[in-house]
Amino acid sequence: MEYRINRRTGDRIGVIGFGTSAICEADAKEAAQTLEYAFEQGVNYFDLATSDGRTFPAFGSAFAGVRREVIYQLHFGADYSRGAYGWTTDAGAIQKSVDWQLKNLKTDYIDYAFIHCIDEETDWENYQRSGALGLLLKMKEEGIARHIGLSSHVPAIAEKILDTGLIDMLMFSINPGYDYQQGDFANGSNVERMALYRRCEKEGIGISVMKAFSGGQLLHEKTSPFGKALTEYQCIRYALDKTGVLTVLPGVRGKRDLERVLGYFSAPEEEKDYSVIGTFPPQDAAGKCVYCNHCQPCPAGIDVGTVNKYYDLARAGDALAADHYKNLNKSASDCIACGHCNKRCPFHADQVGRMKEIAAYFGK
Repeated sequence: MEYRINRRTGDRIGVIGFGTSAICEADAKEAAQTLEYAFEQGVNYFDLATSDGRTFPAFGSAFAGVRREVIYQLHFGADYSRGAYGWTTDAGAIQKSVDWQLKNLKTDYIDYAFIHCIDEETDWENYQRSGALGLLLKMKEEGIARHIGLSSHVPAIAEKILDTGLIDMLMFSINPGYDYQQGDFANGSNVERMALYRRCEKEGIGISVMKAFSGGQLLHEKTSPFGKALTEYQCIRYALDKTGVLTVLPGVRGKRDLERVLGYFSAPEEEKDYSVIGTFPPQDAAGKCVYCNHCQPCPAGIDVGTVNKYYDLARAGDALAADHYKNLNKSASDCIACGHCNKRCPFHADQVGRMKEIAAYFGK
């Protein structure tokens, strides 16, 4: 397992977490074995927006003894009063659901209490009006909810709620389809979505990624909006390369699924290379660096993707980006203009020109 730090909370989070949407399909024995295996492999971040309430007792049994070694993302708005998942902005219903979840998880605190699935202005208005936000803030004051998160599929709504300054973690749907306006949750332009990721990086707000495989659509040629199948490893790498992202949360149905997903860490780099998406993104993405590092290796030893990332973050107002840039072993000023990166860039970015621009910007 590899880990990244949420700068706002100090939490050390595994880059592959555990999405629980489908684990309820496993029987009790399989669920227990899967959770035990996840813990053994260093998985420590678990999203609990599950599709069925049966998931919670399974977690309570598996992790009650190691509770402080796992991190729960629990949703204020996911309602399990009827067993299966439901959605609500009603404060009373949320209170009952949260109490029930805590009891079945055998815990008295929540690591990340999420404002759940706000995709419309009216959702946010109702969430505040009903007292749901007040409930969450009260539980934070009492120490039951340690940090506050938000899940959304819409950049503009996420930006609006981030403006409150309350959010420490954002759960957002990131994959090549959605980022390039392909798929059911492809909300916002490529420019808007990338700006959201950069804002999270700038403000230290971690991103946990949902729908990394677009509900499985990207994994099959017949359902992929691009007419080409991508692999799980390509989608995971794509999401992890986005600024601000701390963890990807694939949904697993059992131990076999989890073993396959965690194979990401031992897979060769070519199996993670998602540069094929450069053949089908829209015009507004052409010529832009997406930090995929398909241009590597650089003959001059420059980490081209990272240099571009710090430049974009610095221009977006991230005060720390310039310091990170200055600490690189090789900077844009080391470019020898050989053109190797330009020839290999699937997005047709003029990296040689970018290196000159970046070197001038940072004065190095």
